[in-house]
Amino acid sequence: MTTTIAGIQIPDSALARATTEYIRDIESDLLYHHSRRVFLFGALSGERQHLAYDPELLYVGAMFHDLGLVEGHRSDDERFEVDGANAAAAFLKPYGLSDDDIEQVWLSIALHTTPGVPKHLRPTVALVTAGVEMDVLGMDYAAFTTVQREAVVHAHPRGEGFKECIICAFADGLRHRPQTTFGNVKTDVLKDQVPGFTPMNFVEVIRSSPWTA
Repeated sequence: MTTTIAGIQIPDSALARATTEYIRDIESDLLYHHSRRVFLFGALSGERQHLAYDPELLYVGAMFHDLGLVEGHRSDDERFEVDGANAAAAFLKPYGLSDDDIEQVWLSIALHTTPGVPKHLRPTVALVTAGVEMDVLGMDYAAFTTVQREAVVHAHPRGEGFKECIICAFADGLRHRPQTTFGNVKTDVLKDQVPGFTPMNFVEVIRSSPWTA
């Protein structure tokens, strides 16, 4: 049965259903509901901007975007975004999607914490980031109607402590591989959550390189 939330239909294809089941079994309630909200806010952004996006690809990108934080699905040496992107690509292969479609999903996950870039790329990539930025950072909050926001949060509650809980979830998925946060927004998470953490400094890396000048 098709589910519609805030005027957005949740994709109901075999791939979408399999995606929901897979992520629901693996992720915490916090990350699962966050990922569904990311899809809904991303789709609403696409509708508002009149973008011709593929709901199924957007759904997979949104649902997998934080999988790289989860124990058993996170590596020791890759960015968590890349872990999630790789997992999504592997998951999609049996469904016969084109290489282009798989690449769109991969990029939508891999780039979702790289500000300023996704909005210039194809809708799947742009809208996963738009959904993340709305749900985590409140970006473009006022562009969504009160009815839309309330419908999304009613279906997939944030809970009273979402802000602090999502910060903790980020830290838990990254504290064992702090070097992977170099150059991206998750450095701020570790600075806040991990006592004694000292991030790499880009200028210091340049000055300490083996080049003589």
